[in-house]
Amino acid sequence: MNHTSFIKEFKDFAIKGNALDMAVGVIIGGAFGKIVSSIVNDLIMPPVGWLIGGIDFKDLKYDLPLNPLQEGAEPVSIAYGNFIQTCLDFFIIAFCVFLLIRTLMKLTRKKQEEQATPAPPPTPEDIVLLREIRDALKKDK
Repeated sequence: MNHTSFIKEFKDFAIKGNALDMAVGVIIGGAFGKIVSSIVNDLIMPPVGWLIGGIDFKDLKYDLPLNPLQEGAEPVSIAYGNFIQTCLDFFIIAFCVFLLIRTLMKLTRKKQEEQATPAPPPTPEDIVLLREIRDALKKDK
């Protein structure tokens, strides 16, 4: 494979609108994910934890028993509280993306309906002439 043809193919791919749109989407999606994580961690979970007795979901974990065969081993725990928060992040992001896609689909459907409604075909010339003759005869009466 020729080195210059590889670079040309990559350039053609990278400059295409779909690749640029996808790159912008990934960047904005990453930033949006951080915003949603902050909303969940800083705004939603503290009141939820307060309502159920002052529990901080980040601290929820299950400590596995120490293995008696391993001396000096660090305790291992399953952090299910972080999992709950991550699931909540996912559901909020999925819901927001659903609302965005739903809105975009409605807009594109409406635009397609407007474009799909064809203009009525022009009236044939012989019909136009017959109508003019009819109107002229009505005036003469």
